Amino acid sequence: MFTLRPETNDDWWEVEALYDLCFAPGREALSSYRLRDGIDPVAGLSLSARDAGGILAGAIRYWPVRVGTAEALLLGPVAVHPTRQGEGLGGLLIRESLYLAVDQGHERVILVGDAPYYGRFGFALLNGVEMPPPTNPERVLGFELAPDAWAGVTGKVGRYA
Repeated sequence: MFTLRPETNDDWWEVEALYDLCFAPGREALSSYRLRDGIDPVAGLSLSARDAGGILAGAIRYWPVRVGTAEALLLGPVAVHPTRQGEGLGGLLIRESLYLAVDQGHERVILVGDAPYYGRFGFALLNGVEMPPPTNPERVLGFELAPDAWAGVTGKVGRYA
């Protein structure tokens, strides 16, 4: 059993330590991190998951970005502590945060990830959307929170300002 709640300032460093544990050293050198520099995660969508003992088991963050002139949410990173993987927590974090994003009135989500994993949640390849290099275009995926939210949305993904 996990308790999901919005990430708070008090969670920040513990969540960062989880990301360091789950991802390769130098994760912050990825081009997607340039889109996040100096921008706060989206309030209420960036979630932490704790077990019954209050131990951080997983986390997910969202960031505002622009795709061309359209607003979007950048999902990532999502991480589950290695001792809790295989329990469905990553899926729970993704599904719950997407429901919350709809409730907040957001229309579209973008991420860089593996299509076989994220496809089961409804993410699909985005054509005509360009993440900063050196991102593999085959890993740029999108999800519609509103009908036809990605229709006609193309261009470079840039910082939300």
